[in-house]
Order: sequence, then structure tokens, then C-alpha cells
Amino acid sequence: MLLEIPKSEFKERQQKFIEKVEGRSCDVAVIFAVADIFYLTGFHFHPTERPIGLAVDSNHQFHLFVPQLEHEHAEEYSVVDHVHSYPEYPGIKHSMEYFKEVLIDNGFEGKTVGYDSIGYGSSMGYEGPSIDQLITAKSFQSLRGVIEELRFVKSRNEIELIKESCRWGNLAHRLLQKYTKAGVSEIEITTKASNEATLAMIETLGPEYKPHGGTAHAIFRGQIGPESAFPHAVTQNIILSKGDTLVTGAGASVFGYNSELERVMFVEEFSPEQEKHFDYMYRAQEVAFKAIQPGKPFSFVEEQVQEFFKQEGITKLTRHHTGHNIGILGHEAPFFDLGDHREMKPGMVVTVEPGVYVPGLGGFRHSDTVLITENGIEMLTYYPRDLNSLIC
Repeated sequence: MLLEIPKSEFKERQQKFIEKVEGRSCDVAVIFAVADIFYLTGFHFHPTERPIGLAVDSNHQFHLFVPQLEHEHAEEYSVVDHVHSYPEYPGIKHSMEYFKEVLIDNGFEGKTVGYDSIGYGSSMGYEGPSIDQLITAKSFQSLRGVIEELRFVKSRNEIELIKESCRWGNLAHRLLQKYTKAGVSEIEITTKASNEATLAMIETLGPEYKPHGGTAHAIFRGQIGPESAFPHAVTQNIILSKGDTLVTGAGASVFGYNSELERVMFVEEFSPEQEKHFDYMYRAQEVAFKAIQPGKPFSFVEEQVQEFFKQEGITKLTRHHTGHNIGILGHEAPFFDLGDHREMKPGMVVTVEPGVYVPGLGGFRHSDTVLITENGIEMLTYYPRDLNSLIC
């Protein structure tokens, strides 16, 4: 059972990145994005006020720059050539002054420097200079989106990790439905289901399992009863009532890879109005599944779904696009959106989640994680989608 990305694959990713850097006529590169550093090196960390960066020199050596408290951690788990560290932020000497020394010592001055962001950023109180204030370069050139594009199409190993995520999301959701009852709070239900699924997960997968993110979970996120008409509601400790429309979410992180499973459920019973809008949503998702075809643009899927909504006269009840890529991040590009014309390709893993939202009644949204294949799709999530299976 695959539970991690092998070191050889990180090396392959690094080589592809080097080729992209050279293709942009850059000599060296500096990367600050957390997901992209993880993608290239396997080093998973929690960004704080302390800057972390990845530098790639003209000899194709990878240098990871971290605070001292992460030094041993980085040496143990990252696939890089060198680990550099600094005492603390802000420190008597600013952290980025240490990074400046790393860049100068490894020949970054006078070169064309590619970057994803001109400097480190954090909402946790960080302040500091951008890299163009640290060194004198021949020029600076943005590489924004380059690594993200490498992440679009998933490798065989990545797909296996996402499939494993789907399996444990399925269990968490099964437990969520089992414990969902009128008169019980959403927090009690979700905590019990998520904890039980997580314990089963770690017992089954054993000590080799590393989440690099959240473990197994199943939630309502406040989408209960009329509140479910808010597509991104927040948990409010609602007590469930008979007849409530519920919109769920479940998944698990496996070595940093994620899946998405969402369902509309009803507490004990449903009204004709709830059934009608469930049916709209269900058919819209079927339209989306059929529209996913390699070679066509992502926008094609959204066009087909929007045409269905128009024909049914319910466009006013829609709030968002039909889905997105998924992998290391819960939401990744490209998107099933009218404005995204990037090509669907085999190996991409996407979510399919058209929604219908009726104020005062509730929201209606399934989400499934799907692999784009040479001929269409392979469903990776497999929880029942029909209405009768989703009565609690």
C-alpha cells in the first residue's frame, strides 16, 4: 500500500521544474509558496511569522532556508541538497539578512532570478524585505504558476494517495450519516464520526501513515436546515431537527493529498419541494460528468451545466462554478468555470459539485472526486448519490 511519494519522484519533479526555469531564461529561482515547496521537496511545514524559502542555484542544487527550530526537521524529511537556517524572527539580525547571505554565497547575484513571489509573506505579523532588495540581479522574472501547472496532472503515485483519501472519507461520511439524528448538535455528530474514522484509519494504516494535513473528517460546516442555503456557511452548533436539509463534507489527508466527498442528506423525511431541488442538483451533476472529456476546455463543463440550469429556469438559484482540480490543496486550478479555458487532460483529478440554493429551504450539493481518463472519467468517491440512500 502506497502511503507516501517516493524520493525518486521528488527528484523527477525537481528536474521538471529546472527545465521550466531554464525555459523561462532564468538562471536561478526562489520559491516561497508552501504547497509548491512541499511538492518539490516533500517538506511539510506550518508557515508562521518565520520565513521559509527554497532556492535553486545555477548548478541545480536545491537549498531549503528555514528557522533554526525547523533545521533538524528539514534535514530529516526534505529531499534537498542543503538546509540553511537562522536563529529566530525578528531577531537582532533580520531573518532575510541570513537568506541574503545564502543567495550571495551560492551565486545568485548578477543572474536572472525567477521567483514565485518577490518576498515572503505571512498574516502572522511578518515584515521584511523582498528579494530584489536583498541582492543585485541581472533581472527578476516571475515564475508564478509554473509549479502549479506541474501539479495539474497527477502521477500514478499521487492518484493512489487520493484514492486512499477517498476510502477514509467514505468511512467518515458513513459514520456521519449513522450518527445524524434529530435533537443532536452538529458538533457532537461530526466530532464522533471524525474521531472514530480517524482511529480506524491510523490503526489500519499503521505507523507509516503521515497525514501532512487533516486526518479523516466528516462535517456539516453549519450547512443545516435553512443555513445550508449559504454555500460556505460556518459551524454554529445547530441542533438538528426533523426535515432539515443537510449538506455534508468528508475527506482525509494522506501524505498531504486530499479528496472531496459531499452529499445532501435529510433528517428522517423530505418534502416535495426538497425532493424537487435535490433532483435538479442530481441531474446537473450528471450533466457535468458527461461533459468531462479530455481535450475540451474546463469551461465546456460549466457551459453545459449552466445551459441545464437555464433550461430548468433555476439559474437564479445557483451560486458558484461546477468544480475544480484537487490534490495537495483542497482547491486547485484549473476550474470548471466559464472563464477557464485550460484543457482537460488525462490524469487530472477534479471535483464535480454543481449546487442549487433555495433561501429558507436549504442547499443542494453533492461533490465527487473524479479522475479524468483517456475516455472520460473514473469516479474515485463512491458514496451513494440517490435520495433514498441519504435519509438519516
